[in-house]
Amino acid sequence: MRPDEERTQAERRGGAGDEDETRIRRALEAYFSGINKERYGDVASLFAEHGELVAPGIDPRVGPAAIESYFAAALRLYPNHLDQPTRVIVAGRTATVEIHFTGALASGAPIEFDAVDVFDFDAAGEIVRLSSWYDSHAVRAMLKAARDQSPR
Repeated sequence: MRPDEERTQAERRGGAGDEDETRIRRALEAYFSGINKERYGDVASLFAEHGELVAPGIDPRVGPAAIESYFAAALRLYPNHLDQPTRVIVAGRTATVEIHFTGALASGAPIEFDAVDVFDFDAAGEIVRLSSWYDSHAVRAMLKAARDQSPR
């Protein structure tokens, strides 16, 4: 089968062609660069007008402004942080990214955990839905332990 026939068949199955996959991978690179450099407005601009963010322990955030506010508030606790993608799988217009998060609180207490983000993209390459998955109970326990050890 020729590559153009494969792409056409993938598109008929609801999958993405090579151009879509390239667009998605570029969006993911921009997303993680923006998160790691605290350029939350740039990150929010990657979302569609009614794009949705779903994360543990919060109500869904809808629209770039709400998503930008969420990231600024959620990552404010970590003056030092790095979301390091360790595995990326693109299937159609969905990308699944395994992430290793390392960070430190203002006190210097380290925080480290693994997460999975699932991104859904529209035909234009904008994020229409991002669901973030991690053990929120373990992260809260790490945060509590770090705060309990901090001098008051």
